[in-house]
Amino acid sequence: MQQLTLTEKHEVEWLDVPAPLIKGPGEALVRPVAVALCDLDQPTIRGETPIPGPIALGHESVAEVVEVGEGVTTVGVGDLVVVPFQISCGECARCRAGLTGNCLSVPERSMYGFGPVVGGDWGGALSDLLRVPFADAMLVPLPAEVEPEHAASLCDNVVDGWRTVAPHLERSPGADVLIVAGGAHSISLYAVQVAVALGAGSVTFVDEDPDRLAKATELGAAPIESGAVIDRAAYPITVDCSASKEGLALALRSTEPGGWCTSVGIIYELEVPLPLLEMYGNGVNFHIGRAMSRASLPAVLDLAAAGAIAPERVTSRVTSWDRAAEAVLEPETKLIITR
Repeated sequence: MQQLTLTEKHEVEWLDVPAPLIKGPGEALVRPVAVALCDLDQPTIRGETPIPGPIALGHESVAEVVEVGEGVTTVGVGDLVVVPFQISCGECARCRAGLTGNCLSVPERSMYGFGPVVGGDWGGALSDLLRVPFADAMLVPLPAEVEPEHAASLCDNVVDGWRTVAPHLERSPGADVLIVAGGAHSISLYAVQVAVALGAGSVTFVDEDPDRLAKATELGAAPIESGAVIDRAAYPITVDCSASKEGLALALRSTEPGGWCTSVGIIYELEVPLPLLEMYGNGVNFHIGRAMSRASLPAVLDLAAAGAIAPERVTSRVTSWDRAAEAVLEPETKLIITR
C-alpha cells in the first residue's frame, strides 16, 4: 500500500509498504478518507521537534471501515468513523479514568503518526489503511450531520481546544477566557469556538499574527496584539497555546486567584522558569499535558453535530490526496487532505 512518509527534514515521499492485517479478535482495518495536518506536524516536517524520522505522517482522521475482526460489534464495514490518534483499550484502569492517552494495554504513548519513537510504529493516517487494535473501544461513528472533511481534526486539535475551556466553563458558567496564541495555531482558534459556544462571558485572543487575529475576531473573540498590556490575575480561565516561555508566563500571570490555566503549547527545553511565587499567592490551578482523545470525542462530536462549533471555519485549505506530498510542505493554519 501507499504511505506518505517523512524521510528527512523537508522531505516527504509516498512509499510502498506492507498493508496492515487484522491480527486478532476485536480489531478493524480502516481507510482514511479525510486527514488533517496537526499543529505539531509542520514543525516536525521542518525539523523543529525532537521527533526523528522516518515517520508515517498523519494522525487526525475520519476513515471508512473496510474490515472487522471477530467480536467487533459497534462498527461495521462501510461505516464512517472518527479515529482517535492515541491507541487505547477502553478497559484498563487508566482508560476507565478517562486517561485514554496513557493506556496500560499498549506501550507508553502509543499513537498514530509519530513513528517508532513513541510506543512502536502504528503507521500514519496518510496511508491506504490503518489497523485499529481495539475497534469497539476506539472508533466513534461519525454523525450524519457532520461532513468527513469538517471532522478530520476532531480527534486531536479540536479536542485539545475543547479541553482547555469546556470543563472550566462547566464549573464556572459565563467566565471570561484569555487565549494566548502562537505555536498551536489551530488549537487556539478551536478553543475560541468552544468558549463562545459554551457561553464564555468574553474571549480575549492574544497573538502576533494578523491573519489569526482576524480569524479569532470573526469567531467571536476580542483580539489583542502580542506585547500589549494585559491585566494581571484578571481571567478565571486562561489558555497557553504559545509554545513559548513568554506566552506561558503571560497566561499564568493573567489567571485570577483560584482560576485555571491550561497549556497545550509544547516547549522542548528540559527546564522552563515559571512565575511560581505569583501562582502561589493566587492559588492558580495549572494543567499541562496531552489531550485524551477518545475520552473527549463524544462531547466534541455532540457540539459539531448540533452546529454549535464549525471546525471548517478554521480550515485554511482543503486539498486532494494526490496533492498531499506537496501540500504538507507548505505553511497552513489547518490543512485538510481528502480522497
